[in-house]
Amino acid sequence: MEHHPAAARLTEAATSAVQQHGTGNLLRVVLVVMVLGCALTAWFLLSGYKRKDD
Repeated sequence: MEHHPAAARLTEAATSAVQQHGTGNLLRVVLVVMVLGCALTAWFLLSGYKRKDD
């Protein structure tokens, strides 16, 4: 089994998505990943404020 870097796999998946379904699905996937990433980042940053350093 050949090793493929993550960036190459993402590029290949995006290319195949565009070829099969057009740019609408690719944009939808990008937006969902962006929103989930923002939510995860906000949760990670805000969870640090709950801890008490007593």
